Amino acid sequence: MTGAEGNSGRVAGKVAIVTGGGQADGPGIGTGKATAILLARHGADIVLVDREPARAELTRAEIEEAGGRAVVFAGDVTDSADCARAVHTALDRFGRLDVLINNVGVSQPGSILDTDEQTWDRMQQINLKSVYLMSRRAIPAMTAGGGGSIVNVSSIGALRAIGFAAYSAAKGGMISLSQEMAAAHGPQGIRVNVVVPGSVQTPRTKGASEKLGQDLQRIRDTAAAVLPLGRVTVGTGWDIGWAALFFASDESQWITGQVLTADGGASVTLPAVALAGLRLPGDS
Repeated sequence: MTGAEGNSGRVAGKVAIVTGGGQADGPGIGTGKATAILLARHGADIVLVDREPARAELTRAEIEEAGGRAVVFAGDVTDSADCARAVHTALDRFGRLDVLINNVGVSQPGSILDTDEQTWDRMQQINLKSVYLMSRRAIPAMTAGGGGSIVNVSSIGALRAIGFAAYSAAKGGMISLSQEMAAAHGPQGIRVNVVVPGSVQTPRTKGASEKLGQDLQRIRDTAAAVLPLGRVTVGTGWDIGWAALFFASDESQWITGQVLTADGGASVTLPAVALAGLRLPGDS
């Protein structure tokens, strides 16, 4: 399924901030861009937050070409002042804030023995502290408007080992933080949920394969062979966008503190079972 399908108006009248809303270089569509486009196509006004505004401008242009409204805010979500300004941008341009999509993330492979303190701190700051900083600025604005929805984009690394210790620790912390936020701010009408991407093909997939020193096509072939849905479909940024759209909409008004995996079945498959008898193209 692509961004072209679906009923319009699922988030009509809402205003959403999408962090990491730009399009990175590489094949496919990123989770931030896909989410922003889907929210806009279903009626929301969008504030695209990105450290590289030129990338966010690509998303804005596509949204506006389709008749939606979006603005770009050039900012760093690890900076508290920038987070405050991003929220103020939503309020100044569109008058309210209803949805926050915390989508920013960066990864680095390695065990804790392979990870120096600087890398560890960077992984926590970008992947976890950014959620804290953006949310603490967004929640008062949402509360003033009667409530809202926060959607945090985690990773399959939060649920099982993938060889990225610092990254996975931060993404796991995101789930715990989301549950704390859901419990604390539900009485103000704030819902907080998590989308967990598994093996999805985005522009950043190529970079991840290079960090691991693995062939991108072989990674794709492995995913197709071992995932329950691997031979049926291919996960993309759109799949994460559709999940985020559901949590952003009033369709999920009685749901908070929950984790939704969009992983092709990776989280319900035992690696030993999935790998048993695995044969990839080119294997003898």
